[in-house]
Amino acid sequence: MSTPNHASTQHEYSIDELARVAGTTVRNVRAYQDRGILPPPERRGRNGIYNHTHLARLRIIGQLLARGYSIANIGELIEAWEQGQDLSQLLGLESAITSPWSDETSQFYSAIELLALFGSHVTQDEILQAAELGIIEFIDNDARVRVPSPRLLDVGLKLVSLGLPLGELLNIVSGVRANVELVADMFVEVIARLIDTYGKENIPPSSATTRLADLIWQMRPLADVAIDAEVARAMEKSITNYFGGRLDAIMEHIKNQENKQLVAPINQDNPT
Repeated sequence: MSTPNHASTQHEYSIDELARVAGTTVRNVRAYQDRGILPPPERRGRNGIYNHTHLARLRIIGQLLARGYSIANIGELIEAWEQGQDLSQLLGLESAITSPWSDETSQFYSAIELLALFGSHVTQDEILQAAELGIIEFIDNDARVRVPSPRLLDVGLKLVSLGLPLGELLNIVSGVRANVELVADMFVEVIARLIDTYGKENIPPSSATTRLADLIWQMRPLADVAIDAEVARAMEKSITNYFGGRLDAIMEHIKNQENKQLVAPINQDNPT
C-alpha cells in the first residue's frame, strides 16, 4: 500500500488539475481566491501554479461547506486560525490532516469501456454494488465512470480472470471495509487524543503545529505496515486452517487406498 509523504505531496497543478483533484470546479477555485480564503497561485509567466497546500485548503473548504458553513463563516474561521501563527506551519498541519492517504490517480472510462474490462457476465446488481462501495463513480450524467483506486480495480480484474465471481469479491470488499474502518477509527482516536490536549475548540499553539503535522505524517506508513502485517497473518492462518485440513484429508485418503491395496493380495492368498 502506497502512501504520500512530505516528498510525494509536492505535486504541482494547473487550475484545471487542482479543481479536478479537489472535486470542485475552476469557477469555485477562482471564487475562493477572490474571497481570500484560498491563497493565490505561484506565477510563472502567464501560468498559475498550485501545490499541495492549495489542495489541502480546498479540502478544508469543501468539508466546512458540507457541514453547512457559509463562505463568510469559512473566511472568518480561516482568519481566526491564521492569527498569531506561522502560515507555513499552519498549511503543513492542514496538508497532513487533509491529504489523501494514497498517491493513486483516478482513472476514467466510458461505461462501455468498463463493461468490456469485466466481460459480458457482469450484472447490473454488481455494477450498482460497486458504485455503492465507491469502487466506481458515475459522472457526466452516467456517461463516464471514475475509478478512484485503479490498483483495486486491477486486483478485481485479475481475480475475476482467475474465475472468482465478481459478486462474491464485492461482498469480500464490503466485509474488509467494515473492519478496516474500525481500525482506522482507532488510529484516528490516538491522534485525536494528542490534539485534544489543547481543547477541541482551541487552536494548537504555533510551537505545537509542526510537531502535530509530523506526527500525522509518521502515523501514515506505520498504520499501513500494521494493517498489512495483520492481513498477511490472517490470510496465512485462514489458508492453513482450511487448505491444511483439506491436505490432511487427501493424505489420509491416499494412505487408506494404499492400505487397501496391500490387504487385497493377502486376502487373495488366504481366502476365507
